[in-house]
Amino acid sequence: MGRALVPAINPEWEVLLPGGAHWSGVLRRGLSLRLLATGADANVAALFYSREQPLERYNMADTLKAQHTAHLTTGCVCYSDMGRILCAITADSCGWHDPLCGLTDPESIAARYGPTSYQQQRNDRYVSAREGLTVELGKHGLGERDLVAGINFFSKVQVNDPGTLQLVPGHCHAEDAVDLRFEMDTIVLLHAGPHPLAAGSAYAPPDVRLQVYRSAPMRPDDACRSRCPENERGYLNTERHVLP
Repeated sequence: MGRALVPAINPEWEVLLPGGAHWSGVLRRGLSLRLLATGADANVAALFYSREQPLERYNMADTLKAQHTAHLTTGCVCYSDMGRILCAITADSCGWHDPLCGLTDPESIAARYGPTSYQQQRNDRYVSAREGLTVELGKHGLGERDLVAGINFFSKVQVNDPGTLQLVPGHCHAEDAVDLRFEMDTIVLLHAGPHPLAAGSAYAPPDVRLQVYRSAPMRPDDACRSRCPENERGYLNTERHVLP
């Protein structure tokens, strides 16, 4: 089976997120974000928070149980802990993104890739997702206590025969892309670093290009809204909340 195609877009702006780097910004309702992998086996750890009230944030458990799934792809939405929809996946060439395995931390990065420090390596040091996203949280008045379970875009995790989680190598190809349509004004935090289950001893995560464009009007048969009755209720909750 061939990989799904993503539509051509006309970005309002774009920026390159280097491998190992982190980024944050506010994506308003009506905008979409494309994550575009520049190399194989990319991984982007992502967190989402309501811009209006950051105590409302992405909720992994509600996102999965409401949609009866253990992975994310086209047609899935990302729920907040208030039952509203922060963003929706409208296009996806990978077909599978990991919502289960969480963030890398300094200890796991050091154990896998060796010791690293800013004093020795400056911006070439090995940064964990937990470190990078904590820095970005501080830019929005948040802190380490606001870290929650996030999403690892471009990564596929399956259960192997012994019953443990295993990262599927080669899942992400260069030029793979996933599009997120924002349904609320959202603080977006990203880190382009290794997946927590990544193999190998070289810290060399691929760069990821961020492209922001204006979302098309939602169609009556929108795949995200019509995926399940829970999503219809989530959209109604969201629309009532964002009415001017």
